[in-house]
Amino acid sequence: MDFITAESMTALLQIIMIDLVLAGDNAIVIGLAAAGLPKDQRTKAILVGIIAATVLRIIFAAITNQLLSLGGGLLIGGGLLLLYVCWKMWRELRTSHHDLENADHALHGEPVVGAPRKTFAQAAWQIVIADVSMSLDNVLAVAGAAGEHTWVLIVGLVLSIGLMGLAANYIAALLQKHRWIAYVGLVIIFYVALKMLVDGSEALWPGSFAWLPFHG
Repeated sequence: MDFITAESMTALLQIIMIDLVLAGDNAIVIGLAAAGLPKDQRTKAILVGIIAATVLRIIFAAITNQLLSLGGGLLIGGGLLLLYVCWKMWRELRTSHHDLENADHALHGEPVVGAPRKTFAQAAWQIVIADVSMSLDNVLAVAGAAGEHTWVLIVGLVLSIGLMGLAANYIAALLQKHRWIAYVGLVIIFYVALKMLVDGSEALWPGSFAWLPFHG
């Protein structure tokens, strides 16, 4: 089929890795925020977080491709945001083993030891704020990796929403057990960020990055 090319399949593989890493990363953040709640409130807070993340991904998915098509300035802005995502991911990959265990215990309804106490409202607000940022990050990364391959963009966004809604807890546990997966995802997101910056710069200043291998 004409629309299935080596370039589009490479983009799809990048997106699958991005979706896996960011869904798990989002779940860990939700678990860390909910860890300080009593067990009966923790489940409600995690449910709020997963529903909010899923809804936000749908909303951002509906508008991000249109935004990115408006011009080079927005591509540059998206690339800079993804560089910030890389920095956040790098910091989170260095989270202490104790905190990661607390996040995992919270996500699976197990006892949490030593987490700072907070109210349900504090935890829910923290989760929703994190969801807004991470959902936009996810959708931008998928759109940036997909490029002009519309079917890859659609598959990537559907996969992102599905993973966040159905399998985020399991992916978070997988990333904690096999940290190298998260590092591979970090490298891919960094590459997508650079590509968005180059494409945005090319749109504003044609020919300035024509020598780069991932340009065009």
